[in-house]
Amino acid sequence: MVLLARRTFLVRAAQTALGAVGLLAGCSGPAAPTATPPASPPVANAPKAPTRAPEATATPAATRAASAASAPTAAPQASATATASPPPDLAVVRGASPAAITRAAVEVLGGIGRFVRPGQRVLVKPNICIAQPPEYAATTNPEVVGTLVSLCREAGAARVLVLDGPFAGINSAYKTSGIEAAVKAAGGEMEMMSRLKYRQTPIPKGKDLKSWPVYEDALTYDVLINVPIAKTHDVATLTLGMKNLMGLVDNRGAFHSNIGQCLADLSSLIKPTLIVVDAVRILTRNGPTGGNLADVKATNTVIAGTDPVAADAYGATLFGKKGDDLAYVQAGAAMGLGSKDLTQLRIGERQL
Repeated sequence: MVLLARRTFLVRAAQTALGAVGLLAGCSGPAAPTATPPASPPVANAPKAPTRAPEATATPAATRAASAASAPTAAPQASATATASPPPDLAVVRGASPAAITRAAVEVLGGIGRFVRPGQRVLVKPNICIAQPPEYAATTNPEVVGTLVSLCREAGAARVLVLDGPFAGINSAYKTSGIEAAVKAAGGEMEMMSRLKYRQTPIPKGKDLKSWPVYEDALTYDVLINVPIAKTHDVATLTLGMKNLMGLVDNRGAFHSNIGQCLADLSSLIKPTLIVVDAVRILTRNGPTGGNLADVKATNTVIAGTDPVAADAYGATLFGKKGDDLAYVQAGAAMGLGSKDLTQLRIGERQL
């Protein structure tokens, strides 16, 4: 019994000692986690990574905004854009060089890129009614036409076609007017108008004209530039932009019975992208064909715009007249095709 008790005592003492070691080991366990937290956050904080990423992205954006606000040049640029005024309604440029004032007039309106884009087909319609040299002011100045062709080519036009239907000197008018040579030198093309290309076309807004044969290219080309010469006319009083469109229709003689309304009706259908009135030399008497240099006056002016009524109203002033003196200007204004009141227009004038 004594031996057994002693043996039991020894076993229990050993168990007690082992328990104490285990207790000491258990007490040292919590210290290890406090020494190793740096290794565990990547796992514990992994779900928070998306939250941190947006913060990193947001910081440069805020920096850029702050930099833009503090940059001395940023504010003026934004202000200039916000306060940039639209181009004027009309450009009126005067100077000794027909080419220079034509270019300048287009620039005043915002540049050729406003009207012609790369790859477009452009139709240019001057007045080549008769075979006369340009100094007689019966046909559009060749330098004005050539410059417009050059501008269109510079803008990347795929094709620039120039044409008109002369009623006198049909076979020689292109050459005699000087326009053919100017167009070819500028990279454009000319062709005689074919009777096969007139198409009977409805005029939905017409009052007198409900339908008329119109030259196909005037309706299908991407851009139409109307380039009349300013001169007198025995029936219409003056030939300007709206009157110049008669060169794009057949059976023109029928227009003369009520030419004011007929021209306004036609203008409601054929709407040029750009109007450039050649007033380098104007024919003050005996139009539309003239033939006497004493009837020619040098005004060295080009008028450009997109409003056919306004362009013609201004053109009338070169002859000491007003828009209301022209029946087609009155009719066009009444139809809402443009403004004849020059006092209400923004006119950009330049002297070269």
